[in-house]
Amino acid sequence: MTTKPQLGIVDWGIGGISIHKLIKSRLGDIPIIYFSDTGATPYGKMSRPELVARLNAVTAYLKAQGVTHLVFGCNAASTALNFIDQSGLKTEGVIDSAVDVTARMKPKLLSVIGGSRTVRSGVYRSAFGRRGIQVQQRVAQPLSGLIESGDVSSVTLREQCRKILAPIKDSSHVLLACTHYPAILTVLREFVSSETVFIDPASEMVNRIKRWKLPAGGTDSFITTGDPSKMRAAAFKAFNFKLDKVRRVRVL
Repeated sequence: MTTKPQLGIVDWGIGGISIHKLIKSRLGDIPIIYFSDTGATPYGKMSRPELVARLNAVTAYLKAQGVTHLVFGCNAASTALNFIDQSGLKTEGVIDSAVDVTARMKPKLLSVIGGSRTVRSGVYRSAFGRRGIQVQQRVAQPLSGLIESGDVSSVTLREQCRKILAPIKDSSHVLLACTHYPAILTVLREFVSSETVFIDPASEMVNRIKRWKLPAGGTDSFITTGDPSKMRAAAFKAFNFKLDKVRRVRVL
């Protein structure tokens, strides 16, 4: 008996909603199980052993729900993909897409902003180094938490953006190494040169997902280990995306 393909998206929070929306607009009504893990410690704050153990638990849970193709819409999670059990799944992380699309732009002065684990793992520095591209990096850990709370324009958010971007404000390109950040792109633009190009790898990820040729038809499911009401509110404020129903689950 052939297993019907089922696409899943994993993110610590709502960042992967930007990928979800793009899949729907470009690939048709592919049914998606969206998994938000805000009931766990933010992935960017976990040690690698903790993160690997958590992602193995999440992956096992989603496989039990019928997921056959899994997208990790989280940079921190993507730094650990080589260490988790992916048997029985086709997977795609965000890092390879981000590196490929950025390299094609031939940036003169590239900077990366991302969460603590993403930056300190060195994955981007190593990947760009192999392509002869030097990169500056800035930890932007506070931003994802603020966006996850529904904050996309406050004085606090703007001050954090100013501090993070000040040393790299003259970059030719800035890679958004967190799927939350596109929600505040207008704010980010306030604190860099008018010539700076921001790079969102979501489009490249969807190009890769397209190769899976997943069938359309079916309903989406949104689940979280955190607070469903907070997830609904944040998704609407950050991405203007209305979630009618979110189910809370436990994953141990």
